[in-house]
Amino acid sequence: MSRKLCLAQEPEADALLSEDDFALLTGMLLDQQYPLEHAFRGPRKIADRMDGFDIHKIAEADPQEFEDLCSTPPAIHRYGRSMARRTQDLARYVVEHYGGETSRIWTEGDPDGKEVLRRLKDLPGYGDQKARIFLAMLGKQLGVEPKGWEKAAGAYSEKNSRRSAADIVDGETLLEVRAFKKQMKAAAKKS
Repeated sequence: MSRKLCLAQEPEADALLSEDDFALLTGMLLDQQYPLEHAFRGPRKIADRMDGFDIHKIAEADPQEFEDLCSTPPAIHRYGRSMARRTQDLARYVVEHYGGETSRIWTEGDPDGKEVLRRLKDLPGYGDQKARIFLAMLGKQLGVEPKGWEKAAGAYSEKNSRRSAADIVDGETLLEVRAFKKQMKAAAKKS
């Protein structure tokens, strides 16, 4: 499936996210307490340092060496070492449960949206919100639309919303999502 994501706002990083499902899953993992576009650049940094982005190499890497690789400036995340551990946990999980084929999370056994959401929530580092956003991204940007995905993704599936990474298709929508998140934080502080 040909797709062109625009999450990292850098051509090489976005190309990797567009071509490699595990890179996209990893970028979403890194999207916390860090600017979204920088989080989605993390997989490219790993690829540059590991001579390619390979889920099996990541899963099997020496943990200390992988932490060093991920935390060397420019690090993959503000918390480079802990995110390196989370990335390796995610790689190991996908290798163990899906044979290293990330897309099986949303294709194996022709699952409905509720089942895909459950599988995403089972991933290390993926809570309810992150899983719903990723499910919405699958439906909105990648054409992966299991039955009932909109209901399972909740508000993140709304058409033309600017609520999450699932809605970012260019630099302008990134700014709109950032503004929405800022507005939500301000509203939460008031209540």
